[in-house]
Amino acid sequence: MKLHELHDNPGAARKQKRVARGPGSGKGKTAGRGIKGQKSRSGVAIGGYEGGQMPLYRRLPKRGFNKPNAKSYAVVNLGMIQKFIAEGKLDAAQPITAEAMVASGLIRRVLDGVRVLAKGEITSAVTLSVAGASAAAVAAVAAAGGTLTVAEALPPHGKPVRKTKSE
Repeated sequence: MKLHELHDNPGAARKQKRVARGPGSGKGKTAGRGIKGQKSRSGVAIGGYEGGQMPLYRRLPKRGFNKPNAKSYAVVNLGMIQKFIAEGKLDAAQPITAEAMVASGLIRRVLDGVRVLAKGEITSAVTLSVAGASAAAVAAVAAAGGTLTVAEALPPHGKPVRKTKSE
């Protein structure tokens, strides 16, 4: 077989429709769009109307809710903390805070705080101070001889909330 003998399977490629190329083509002048009106112009997308049938976007049920003030935590696993201690990037003797994790490269940014999860094992006795932690992570750090304190997060305005007498 030679290069000039190569071709597609029959019916694999359809010829492109060449519109607006004169009356002999059958698609000349208005190029099959009819005369005047919005649909004859360019940039038209009237795709939402289904001819009186209930549209798809109204047939499907509404689900879920997006909390507008949801917190977004930087998640860290205990196994990764142990790995960074073993590599010498984190010091187990010093308290490990969010700033220390960013400086070591364990997390890229703090976001709304750091949340520690219990994936992996921790063998070093560490002092962790973070914004959130799972119960299993707190238990695992305590079992390794360390402490994990969860700092109370401040509201968005940055001032602690004072409770009134009525509460």
